[in-house]
This record gives sequence, structure tokens and C-alpha cells, in this order.
Amino acid sequence: MTLSIAKENRPLAALLGLMVASLAMLPLLPPIPQDPSYHNFADQRTLLGIPHFWNVVSNLPFLLIGALGLWEFGRDRATFALFLGVFLTGFGSAYYHWNPSNGTLFWDRLPMALTFMAILAVAMEERVNEKAGALLLWPLLVLAVFSLLLWRRTDDLRLYGWVQFFPCIALPILFIAFPPKYTGTSYWFMAALFYALAKLLEFFDHPVYSVGFVISGHTLKHLAAASACFAILRYFQTRQPVR
Repeated sequence: MTLSIAKENRPLAALLGLMVASLAMLPLLPPIPQDPSYHNFADQRTLLGIPHFWNVVSNLPFLLIGALGLWEFGRDRATFALFLGVFLTGFGSAYYHWNPSNGTLFWDRLPMALTFMAILAVAMEERVNEKAGALLLWPLLVLAVFSLLLWRRTDDLRLYGWVQFFPCIALPILFIAFPPKYTGTSYWFMAALFYALAKLLEFFDHPVYSVGFVISGHTLKHLAAASACFAILRYFQTRQPVR
């Protein structure tokens, strides 16, 4: 029995080892300061008295998706943290885009960091070990908050970068290496595709806006990221235990 338990815990140990090793490598990387030009978004238009109108109002889908997720799935701690992060992203991102600066950017990034870590905890609960995922939720959320406090104090984004991109490495490993407990895995892959599209649109903010000056890449980035969140919501709404 002891040998069997040890075998069952190997995947969890391997994942935790990858997490610790990647965190230990961060001090070996050069500091990553915040680029001052980050706040120079393409669409600077003011409409209805709202500065950067489209970058502000395009956050409404986060509020709707987050509120619906909290209403339907707020009883579980991990999903509560996930959809609370989505909901608060709507406020934090709108607040930031109303007046882009490092100070307001903190409130944009904080709920997103909580969402990234909650997604990782949910995936670990469902794919590796339910108890381990539940236990790791709180340390992961604390790490998310600490990464933003560290950036605010030192102007170093290395740890926040880990919070944002480590799930992008860990989640494919979890989804490929471990069998699902629920149906609907395709929704997670849809979410990943929309998130990748969001990062691409963010990078091409100005070129997209230059095509007709109608809508910017960053505005579309918000809609693509909200679509990723909606795909996750649909996963929870439609999943069934795998028999």
C-alpha cells in the first residue's frame, strides 16, 4: 500500500518540483522593469466624457461573465477565486484604462494574477489530486498578490511574469499527462486559443488600429480574453463526470 501511495504521488511531486525549480531560476534572470511606453495605447479617443472609451467599456464582458460564474459556481473555493478574479478584472482594467499609469496598472494586474493562479489550482484539483489542489490554492493566491507588491516596490516584473506564464506551461502538461475527471476539455483548449489571440492583439495594438482607425488591437484583446473566460464558464456549465 505504501508503494502504491508513493506511485500516486509521483505526478504531484513532479509538478511541484517543476514549480519550485522555475521559481528558483527567477533570480538568475535579469530584472524586468516596467516599460514606460506600455501605457501609450493606440486608441486615445474620448467619448461620452469617458477617456480611452473603447478600452474602458470593452471590459464589461468580464463583469458579466465573472458575476454569472460567481452566481452559479461560487460555492467552491477555487472556482469562487477564479470567477471573482474575472469579475474584478472588469473593474481593475476599466480603472486602469481610464487613467493609464503604473499606479492604476497595479489594480489591472492584481485580479488577473488571482485568476491565473486559481485556474492552475482548479486544474490540479481536477487532474492530479483534489486535496493538493485545494491546499495549494491559498499559497498560489498569496504568491499572486506578492508578485504585484514586489513589482510595485522594486519595479521588477520577474515574479509577476512567472505568475502569468507558468500556468501556460503547466496546464498543457496537466491536460496531456493526466486523464480528465469531467467532460468538456475542449473548452479549455478554446480558452487557450482565445488567450493566445488576446496576447497577439495586445502586441499589435497600433497596427490593428491603423487599419481604418475604427478599433484598436487592445480593445479586441479585451474581447478575446473575455471569450477565453466565457469558454471556461461554459466548461463548468456543461461538464459531466467521466464514467
